[in-house]
Amino acid sequence: MKKSLLTLFAVAAMSTTALAADVKPALVYGTGGKFDKSFNEAAYNGAEKFKAETGIAYRDFEPTGDTQGEQAIRNFASRGFNPVVAVSFAWTSAIEKVAAEFPDTKFIIVDSVVDKPNVRSVVYKEEEGSYLVGVLAGMASKTGKVGFVGGMDIPLIRKFECGYEQGARSVKADIEVFQNMTGTTGAAWNDPVRGGELTKNQIDQGADVVYAAAGATGLGVLQTAADNKKLSIGVDSNQNHLHPGSVLTSMVKRVDLAVYNAYNDTKNDKFTAGVQALGVKEDGVGAAIDDNNKSLITPEMQAAVDKAKADIIAGTIKVHDYTSDNACPK
Repeated sequence: MKKSLLTLFAVAAMSTTALAADVKPALVYGTGGKFDKSFNEAAYNGAEKFKAETGIAYRDFEPTGDTQGEQAIRNFASRGFNPVVAVSFAWTSAIEKVAAEFPDTKFIIVDSVVDKPNVRSVVYKEEEGSYLVGVLAGMASKTGKVGFVGGMDIPLIRKFECGYEQGARSVKADIEVFQNMTGTTGAAWNDPVRGGELTKNQIDQGADVVYAAAGATGLGVLQTAADNKKLSIGVDSNQNHLHPGSVLTSMVKRVDLAVYNAYNDTKNDKFTAGVQALGVKEDGVGAAIDDNNKSLITPEMQAAVDKAKADIIAGTIKVHDYTSDNACPK
């Protein structure tokens, strides 16, 4: 009996070791840089959390152009990395191709859907989180005018703007919402100077709260709002600390969870393919309130955002998804 138990433990230990050895994580960021204080950095934080908890190292790559993304994904897969996480809709076609070439490798794509048996697609209900920060913007605005600066002009970013607009109008029906997109190429994610210019233009028109959904470009939005003593709203990562007392809140999008869960699920042999859609109910998106912005959030604002969150979870508030019909209700 004792010998059998020892054998069982030995087999279990070998299995665990073999399973852990099979995990060789890789991460390919979207264009805009690893340390953009926003989308990419959230992915990096998820990978770092996994490494800190498990001691398992990962490799990552920062593409500077669209062609480099596919090269990096294929390169990681060919060198035995598993799983390979690609954060950005820009890598959709790359994942479709490479996942078919390497059927035994697990792939994860964030912000897009790829229907393959070895691909997990993680998407977010950005409209719900944006609705919450829109509620706060509408209540904080003294001019009745708020702004939005997006990165690349794509339906995904219009989804942020539309949710924001719906939230602001829910508390101030006649509020005016200015919106600008930074560009139509990947460069739009990494142009803080242009982000600042667009923000200044909106401020000159009367906007006193400006929401950025633009990757590293948003750093220029937050800086310009602070310089002009106006409020801003950060995105993806919690950016409240960048300009304490000026950043009203941040629409946190838990890209870190997508990366961390992908690595951890693979390590624990719990990886599943298919689509994961994360909204307010799943704690995938939300409005960040902490020591850096709590002085800006009145009890009435806190109560309003808490009620909106509860109503979204209950289904009594249904935030329109721009990508469902490429339109935003007015």
